[in-house]
Amino acid sequence: MTLPQPFGVSDAIHHRPGSSVAVTRALPEEMAIAMVYDGTTHAVMMATPADVDDFAVGFSLTEGIVDGIHQIASCDVIPHSKGIEAQMWLAEDRGEALAARRRTLAGPVGCGLCGIDSIEAAMRSLPSLAATGPILTAQEITAATESLRGWQPLHDRTRAVHAAGFMLPGQGVVLAREDVGRHNALDKLIGAMARQGIDPAQGAIVLTSRVSTEMVQKCVMAGCAILVAVSAPTLHALRLAEGAGLTLAAFARGEGFDLFTHPERLRAKVSDVA
Repeated sequence: MTLPQPFGVSDAIHHRPGSSVAVTRALPEEMAIAMVYDGTTHAVMMATPADVDDFAVGFSLTEGIVDGIHQIASCDVIPHSKGIEAQMWLAEDRGEALAARRRTLAGPVGCGLCGIDSIEAAMRSLPSLAATGPILTAQEITAATESLRGWQPLHDRTRAVHAAGFMLPGQGVVLAREDVGRHNALDKLIGAMARQGIDPAQGAIVLTSRVSTEMVQKCVMAGCAILVAVSAPTLHALRLAEGAGLTLAAFARGEGFDLFTHPERLRAKVSDVA
């Protein structure tokens, strides 16, 4: 069985004042993707069935299941009639750690955060990012989301998916992934970077979405110190970013952006607010 296409088409009737016309729309596919470790399902997400290998690796990294791609011994993507399994086998020590984590979290709980099984796990402490790292100009930040537009072929067809991209100083966006879920797109990006040997600490992650708690968590866990987003952050996401040392620029569209945390990674001085 082969993997389904990431989009399909559907007929519809487009209504406007005084007229109706038959149209054909391209729509993104969405299906259940199970993360299976050492034969046991850990989480199931609804996601776009593309770049599943990247998704599996990125999810494993950002959820702390592994510390590096070398701890995933193998990963097989298995399509089924009702979904897809990403079947991973872990290095022995990581498999034992995950089994212990499952035993600790066993019980009637489930707050629905990407397979997280408890409030304590959802509100986990984050490591501190290194104070050193890339420095961006204001011009690079304002250009980031527009640069990402050139990496969104599925969005161009469907207008219904998010994207996450990675930009390097002086180069713009060099890699991106798309998905119906914004956190899935970010996991796919982080997994693709790991598989290609790209160091997240050397650049910035760019999002087409708002910045919620899990988006900050995933960026910090990946080791990326700059996050640029087209939309707003939540207050808790800001608190996490500040505490972890993450530079967060939001509302990055057109010629402006709001810099919320750790402005030391911006080369050009931001003008004082009158």
